[in-house]
Amino acid sequence: MKGILEVMLMAALLVFASPYVVAAQTYPEKPLRFIIPFAPGGGADASARIVTRKMLDSLGQQIVIDNRGGAGGNVAAVLAAQAPADGYTLLYSNIGSAISATLYRELQYNLLKDFAPVSLLMTTPFVLVISSSVPAQSLRELIALAKSKPGDLTFASSGYGGPSHMAGELFKAAAGLNIRHVPYKGGGPAARDVAAGRVNMQFGTVTATRGFANSGQMRPLAIAATRRSPILPDLPTASEAGLPGFETGTWFGVSVPTGTPPAVIKRLHAEFVAALNAPEVRVALEKLAFELVGNSPEEYGAFLRKEIAKYAKVIRDQNIRLQ
Repeated sequence: MKGILEVMLMAALLVFASPYVVAAQTYPEKPLRFIIPFAPGGGADASARIVTRKMLDSLGQQIVIDNRGGAGGNVAAVLAAQAPADGYTLLYSNIGSAISATLYRELQYNLLKDFAPVSLLMTTPFVLVISSSVPAQSLRELIALAKSKPGDLTFASSGYGGPSHMAGELFKAAAGLNIRHVPYKGGGPAARDVAAGRVNMQFGTVTATRGFANSGQMRPLAIAATRRSPILPDLPTASEAGLPGFETGTWFGVSVPTGTPPAVIKRLHAEFVAALNAPEVRVALEKLAFELVGNSPEEYGAFLRKEIAKYAKVIRDQNIRLQ
């Protein structure tokens, strides 16, 4: 009798556990959809494709890139949040979603509740650059100049509420400055006007600003990171240049809809980390000035909570509202 009960109990456990067991053993059985909240051709899109190309052989399935730009990444996030929680829809989560959590009063998703973190893949710090016409040769000189002319100096961004706008607001708060924001529709137009001297400064990625810096149209003053960039080894960090602890930039990670089986999340995490550790992937991404991470789902979840709190504070303190 005891033997029969044990068999029946084991059978019952297998029935209840079977969806997760099957998911772990057979996943993936069809192509994956990777929703990217950016248009094709940019650095964010390129980074996603570099990583996913490396994963094709080990996964045994295609990863279809679905570019869905718009609304600070919210268009992509809503699509991903509404997808089945089966591991076949992934979101290339980014700093925009962390900002949107506070900036938008009404969202059709919640980054922390509607998504399960997989891994923070990479980060790229911002560089503070000024027009060559600005009479400052260092970050300390720029801060002193801005304080001597409150409200006169301007900073450009790629759009209101975007990462480069938030970087400027963080800079204002950290240095105690009164500088005016000039939003543009994209990083390209913003950089061109800084280079032309129509706006005084901006925060941009290493790859977006180094061409103008190399031509002498812009002067890089500091990189907002904990360490110097191998691409710009002579450029000091903000801490070295006189603004201790100032760090800002953008980042990219992977999330899946909440409810995705843990075994599937574990498999995805392992696949992404293995791709990041491939030498050819590392070289390609480092050429684009990305710093590779590949942390655990738990660490990525903690990172997301910290980022949301960080931008919530600056949005509230600076009274930033969508116009």
